[in-house]
Amino acid sequence: MDDAATVPRQLGRTPRGPWRVAGRCSFGYPVCIATAPLITNGERFPTLYYLTCPHIVAEVSRLESAGFMESVRAMLSADQALASRLLDADESYRKARANEGGGIDPTPEVGIAGQRDPLAVKCLHAHVAAYRAGIDDPVGELVTAELIAECGD
Repeated sequence: MDDAATVPRQLGRTPRGPWRVAGRCSFGYPVCIATAPLITNGERFPTLYYLTCPHIVAEVSRLESAGFMESVRAMLSADQALASRLLDADESYRKARANEGGGIDPTPEVGIAGQRDPLAVKCLHAHVAAYRAGIDDPVGELVTAELIAECGD
């Protein structure tokens, strides 16, 4: 498979800066990519993991439109263990971003989805991307459990 051709086709554009495939579906296609925290022009780029699979992007958008983000926020407010897992996931994300940057994280003040407060969930896509890339993100896990996980073809 030619990831260099597939990912831009999935996104409808060329990814920003250096990237690599961070997760794949059962068909072998990229699901998410990891992007360097400093892109080619030296701009800081805090979004480490980014969904590329058009099917999963559409599925997550469907859930966001249906108000699932409010459900997730309510679960985080009511369940301290879930909130603690999310804080741990955010810390893992920041460490992974530093690793992707060769040991340097140019945006240490923000975590998943560029959030300063990890519990203020604002983008389910970012949490699913982190989860699919191997971060133990409970929000990504909750969302993924609600998705039709893969397309039929």
